[in-house]
Amino acid sequence: MSQDRPTISTHVLDTAAGAPRAGVIVRLRRPAGDGSAPIVGEGVTDGDGRIRDLLGGGMLETGTYRLEFALDPAAFLVGLALEIRVDDAARSYHVPLLLAPFGVTAYRGS
Repeated sequence: MSQDRPTISTHVLDTAAGAPRAGVIVRLRRPAGDGSAPIVGEGVTDGDGRIRDLLGGGMLETGTYRLEFALDPAAFLVGLALEIRVDDAARSYHVPLLLAPFGVTAYRGS
C-alpha cells in the first residue's frame, strides 16, 4: 500500500485454521444515489490473506463503499458484503475480516 496515496485495504484471517485465507476475491463497489453500485476495485487475497490496495491506484473519495467478499461456496458463509463510510479521504482505511465456520467479525483496522 502506498504511503502517499490513501486507499482501502483488507486482510482475511481464518480463525479455525489459524492462518491467513489466500485466494478470496474481494470487489469494492461505490453505491450511488440511483441504486447502482459500480465496481471501483477488485482483488484476490495474497498468501498472507491481504489486498493492500482495493482501489487499484484510483483516488479515495469520501462517501460509502461496499466490500464484497466471495468466501467459500461449500461453506455456511458463502459470501459477505460490508458497507463502510469514508469520512476522511486523506487517510487509508483497513478492514480486516476474521472468519470462523459459522461466524465472522469485521472491524476498522489501522
